[in-house]
This record gives sequence, C-alpha cells and structure tokens, in this order.
Amino acid sequence: MLAIRLPEAIELRLDALAKATGRTKTYYVREAIVEHIDDLEDLYLAEQELIKVRAGRSKTMSLADVMKQYDLAD
Repeated sequence: MLAIRLPEAIELRLDALAKATGRTKTYYVREAIVEHIDDLEDLYLAEQELIKVRAGRSKTMSLADVMKQYDLAD
C-alpha cells in the first residue's frame, strides 16, 4: 500500500477526470505510474545501449542497410 499527497490542483483535476469518466482516482494514478515507469525503463535501456555504442561494444546499422537486408526498398 502506498499513500501519496498531491497538490490541490492535481487532486482537483484527478477528481474531475474520475467523475467525468466513471473510473476511480486510483485507476488513473495506477495507470500514470505504470506508464511513467515504462518510460523510465525504456530511457534507461536506451542510455545503456548508447554507452555501449559509444564505447564500440555494440554495432549499429543504417536505415538503408536495414531496408536492404529485409528487402524493404521503397
């Protein structure tokens, strides 16, 4: 269980959204947290891959080469 305090302006927006849609405030808070965690995890993975590329430990491929390899020419 997690308890959080929200600024009044956010609480009012959340209340209005929940009332307008018939969903609970908990639903929207949970969805927002999950989406943000997904974004942060993606960012972390991208940053780690960028470090590998810059260090020469990971190969890259141009879009043209990918298109050619998979016969996706336009």
